[in-house]
This record gives sequence, C-alpha cells and structure tokens, in this order.
Amino acid sequence: MSSMILSTKLFAQVSPAPLVSIPSHDAFFNNLKALCGKSFQGQVIVDNAPPSSFNTSKLVMHVRKCTDRELQIPFHVGDNASRTWIITKTGSGLSLKHDHRHEDGSNDASTMYGGHTVDAGWPQVQSFPADQYSKELFIEQGIPQSIGNTWQMYIYPEKFTYRLTREGREFRVDFDLTKKIANPSAPWGYSD
Repeated sequence: MSSMILSTKLFAQVSPAPLVSIPSHDAFFNNLKALCGKSFQGQVIVDNAPPSSFNTSKLVMHVRKCTDRELQIPFHVGDNASRTWIITKTGSGLSLKHDHRHEDGSNDASTMYGGHTVDAGWPQVQSFPADQYSKELFIEQGIPQSIGNTWQMYIYPEKFTYRLTREGREFRVDFDLTKKIANPSAPWGYSD
C-alpha cells in the first residue's frame, strides 16, 4: 500500500513539459502580440501576378485573438473575410498557418497551409518555408509551383509586412501601424 501512495504522490507532482522557445522567436511573437485588439490598413507593394482583388480592395489586418501560444490575425480583402493567419509557438519555433473559410464558415479545400521557421530569424523578421502538409496539399490542389513558397512577416514600429515568395512569384502587402482603424467584423467561421 505504501508504494501505491508513493506512486500517487509522484504523479501528483509532475507538471506539463515547458513550451521552450528562443529569444528571437519570443520577441517577434511579442511584438505582434503587442498589437492585439487593433486593426490596420494595408496596400499591395509588390505583386507580379495578374491584377486581382488584392490590388483593388481595402486590405485590413486585425490582430484579433492573442494567447501566450497563439495569435489569430484575420486578413480582410474588401468584403472577403475568408482568411486568418494563425501564428503558433510550437516548442521548436513558430508556425504560420492560413485558415481559409467559406462565407458559411465551412473550411475551404485549401486551408491550413503554411510553414514553420527553420532558423532563429530576428525579432523583427521571421520566414516560414512551406511545410510538408502544405506541399502535399498544393500538389493535390494542382498548384505544385507553390511547394517552393516561403512566407515572411516583418514587424517594425511603423510597418507590418506580409510577403510571399517563390521562384517567379512575389507578393507583398505593407500595413501602416501608425494609423489604427475600426476593427472589422469577425472573419468567416469565427464569432465575436
């Protein structure tokens, strides 16, 4: 009986494993987290693809929901509220996922693609090369050229940048952090 009591006491004292991180990842995450609850307007700076709604619509990022492990940042393109960037501390770096939804809240066939940091990056800049799930999704979706995607995010006191690069493709939106704007409604599939 005493071994059972001892065993119970040992299990009661066990705590969850810590979520480890490095200073550059923590600083980048915290720089974004400091914007929680705020929205900013952006504009396309570079887009070498044919013109799209990104070039003609109001672009808004809303740092909407923040915890110690995850940031949810909807990216509104005009009235289209289908996109949310999700940045997560993973214990081996930072993950960036693109949550894409339909207007009824259901998942788009092309959702949760993204990447994971593979190096320290900087407190102001992190790169997210496409992860294996995304590569397989892109092949399944018939867009194998996207397997070379790398997403980058830059955060400076006056500007936040979202950038996509791959061979032959570059897309970049800059958001003005000096001018807060009214928060948009919840993105599709989320509630206020």
